Amino acid sequence: MKKLLISTTALAMVATSAGAAEMLAALGAPEGQVNIVAWPGYIERGETDAAFDWVTKFEEASGCKVNVKTANTSDEMVALMNEGGFDLVTASGDASLRLVAGGRVQPVNVGLIPSWSSVDDRLKDAPWHTVDGVHYGTPYMWGPNVLMYNTDVFKEAPTSWNVVFEEMMLPDGQSNKGRVQAYDGPIHVADAAQYLMFHKPELGITSPYELNEDQYKAALDLLRGQRELVSRYWHDAFIQMDDFKNEGVVASGSWPFQVNLLKSEGLPISSVIPEEGATGWADTTMMHVDAANPTCSYLWMEHSLASNLQSDLSVWFGAVPSVPAACTDGRGMQNQEGCDANGLADFDKIRFWTTPVSNCAQGAGACVPYYRWVSDYIGVIGGR
Repeated sequence: MKKLLISTTALAMVATSAGAAEMLAALGAPEGQVNIVAWPGYIERGETDAAFDWVTKFEEASGCKVNVKTANTSDEMVALMNEGGFDLVTASGDASLRLVAGGRVQPVNVGLIPSWSSVDDRLKDAPWHTVDGVHYGTPYMWGPNVLMYNTDVFKEAPTSWNVVFEEMMLPDGQSNKGRVQAYDGPIHVADAAQYLMFHKPELGITSPYELNEDQYKAALDLLRGQRELVSRYWHDAFIQMDDFKNEGVVASGSWPFQVNLLKSEGLPISSVIPEEGATGWADTTMMHVDAANPTCSYLWMEHSLASNLQSDLSVWFGAVPSVPAACTDGRGMQNQEGCDANGLADFDKIRFWTTPVSNCAQGAGACVPYYRWVSDYIGVIGGR
């Protein structure tokens, strides 16, 4: 498993804030609703496609109405949880420890979640939601950030991320300039760093989330060059899909969610993990420290681990279930072949999102902290 290194300072922050929240000891009567911040496509009630609905029956059985606020970036999720008013969030690794350190989420009593035993052992104690043996959430889904491409332009799958990082002529004889996209989030710096790990080993990058000043400068320089190529920095999955359909975009980093939807519409779309590998996400359902609906929150976390939900969500989003049985038990739409296609065997190859900190494996204060990534990436997008 990829181990996410956390600095001594960050761990101290986590330990301090962890003591401020008490773990729920027992469930009470359902409160009637649960308010969730989620990635697009993660919580479906059949409105996009009637075949995909894992909300309606839960509401009927639990008496908890599910209210969903979608968020398109981890920073947006952190901001919404800081504002309050939500019970749960489906947080990726570049947000989860920030939420713990900031005291925004509470420890989760896995003894109140009967299906906890069914979770993939590689995820149960994952460092993006477990601190000093205390769990701050339940695993939901995981997967890679893929290179999505137009198969009319690329008759064969691209072998490198260079099609979105470097100006070139594409197989159709036209330039990639203005026909590619990049992710509208500071964590995209890690994608640039991973590309450099492969193509400029002399930089000595060992983790795309732990960059010293020279490594970080090289990543920013690559991103500034990319700025001249991109037609749009995307963060809304549906707008990105429209750009591929109507605006001439032919290649971009993306999520399997967009790939699957576009393919289901019969569009010439496919995806690949190129030779440099991929960053990825392992998402955790976390509970707000001041959740107004704790019983409904726990009921939802239990429901989220049902293998039929995990199976159908895996098909819908193109992700890998956190419950391995969802690949094989036949309770949902997914099967072993589908899980394999979504990257089940690639767990150790993915560099999962995590929040950069200054104290890292290179030494105390050696790495560029996340707040710099935020401000500098805004500058990159603005052409600075």
